[in-house]
Amino acid sequence: MQKIPDFTDAELWTARSTLEERYGEAIEVELADCEIRLHPSERTLTECPALLWSQRNANFIIVKIAESEYRSQFYYRGYQQYGTGHQSYDNIGDCVVTLLQVQSDHERSQAKDK
Repeated sequence: MQKIPDFTDAELWTARSTLEERYGEAIEVELADCEIRLHPSERTLTECPALLWSQRNANFIIVKIAESEYRSQFYYRGYQQYGTGHQSYDNIGDCVVTLLQVQSDHERSQAKDK
C-alpha cells in the first residue's frame, strides 16, 4: 500500500494563513486521515492525510494524495458535496484559495436564488 506523507509544517502554515486572511480570524483546522480511491478505476482505498474545517455552515476538506498533490471539496450535508472543477492541485495555496473562491461563489448564488 502506498504511504502518503503527512502535511508538512509549511503546508499547514500556508493553509492556516490563507484561512486567517480570508476570514479575518484564526480558523481551527483539524488533521485527520481518510481513505479514498486515488484513481476512479481503482477498487482499493488509500489512507491519506486530510485537513478539515467548518465555517459559515460549510465544511471543507483538503486531502493530500501525494507529495505536493491535493484534492479538495466542500459540503453542507452528505448529499450537498461540491468540488472545484479541478482533479488535483500541485500547490496547497492554490488549492485553498480556489476552494474558498468556489464556496463563496456558491454561497452568493444560493443567496440570489432565495
